Amino acid sequence: MKQNSAEKSPVHFTDMRTRAGLSLPAKLERLVRRAGIEKIDFDRRFVAIKIHFGELGNLSFLRPNYAKRIVDILKPLGAKPFLTDCNTLYPGMRKNALDHLDCAMENGFWPLSTGCQIIIGDGLKGTDETLVPLAGTRAELVKEAKIGHAIMDADIVISLNHFKGHEATGFGGALKNLGMGCGSRAGKMEQHTSGKPVVNAALCRKCQDCAKECGSDAITYAESGVARIDPEKCTGCGRCIGACNFDAIAPTDMHSNERLSKKIAEYALAVLRGRPNFHINIVTQVSPACDCHGENDTPIIPDVGMFASFDPVALDQACVDACNRQPVMGGSELERMLKNAAKGGGDHFTAVYASTNWRDTLAHAEKIGVGTRAYELVRV
Repeated sequence: MKQNSAEKSPVHFTDMRTRAGLSLPAKLERLVRRAGIEKIDFDRRFVAIKIHFGELGNLSFLRPNYAKRIVDILKPLGAKPFLTDCNTLYPGMRKNALDHLDCAMENGFWPLSTGCQIIIGDGLKGTDETLVPLAGTRAELVKEAKIGHAIMDADIVISLNHFKGHEATGFGGALKNLGMGCGSRAGKMEQHTSGKPVVNAALCRKCQDCAKECGSDAITYAESGVARIDPEKCTGCGRCIGACNFDAIAPTDMHSNERLSKKIAEYALAVLRGRPNFHINIVTQVSPACDCHGENDTPIIPDVGMFASFDPVALDQACVDACNRQPVMGGSELERMLKNAAKGGGDHFTAVYASTNWRDTLAHAEKIGVGTRAYELVRV
């Protein structure tokens, strides 16, 4: 982690262009070697490679070929790498380890395609966790982070991240993949429960899509068909908000996205503190929503490239800056939102999700010592 925010962190970058004899995995290898991954002592060390395996039906997650190339770099250095993610709160194929592994394999992640084993970090039911105290740090909201045990058992952490939009945090990159992604199911719940959503009956279309996304049976329907959320059952995960196409569901605490973003930063601190770490963002197929969805929409911008750094805060800042310099993809959700907006864009991720502010995560992560937003871009 980068502790001195006055210094600029190097962020290495390469674009997605190729030529005969130079593949994208080869460019990724050149990128991470130039970024200094071999400075870490990997000899006989367990290495957790944190990745998102993608929900079934989603096709924008990172292909396993990228993970395979990282594994092929690490093994000759003596590393014992494994791919990992933790279980989800919401319905789908990644709510327990067995279904999660089936999902990963159906999406192409298995030992032959990745060169290493896959371990679900928080165990069979999402309850295998390590309690990581944050006393003595600058964390403000989380006293004891609940992190998947296998991830905390590793000696080294590498995050391999698909950089894309997100309905609660603006975008998802290294910090989101580390903070939320490494949390056990209880850890995810802790991060999400700053505010619980309510239904605006006047806007509800009675489609019942929200209940399909609710993992706690908190949503029922009145005789009129209008959705109702039971606050006692609701965990505050926010999936119903993303499921509603009609803006009929909103959190009661309008600061909940800000608190969520700060908790993600503090969970990332818990994951990284005290051990070597390295981070890679691949900015391709930048879908408006997270890969947790069982679908992916048209990318909002063209492919940008691959970025690598020892500093996850600088890395995410460099990526969002690069994305905001890109043109808007025709026919995308971003183009639709900009057409409907009262004023022009400039911040692509906030344009797609106006209630989000991606700066909250980066600012808080810098404040508590995870890294710095100041970066020097090194083109490879």
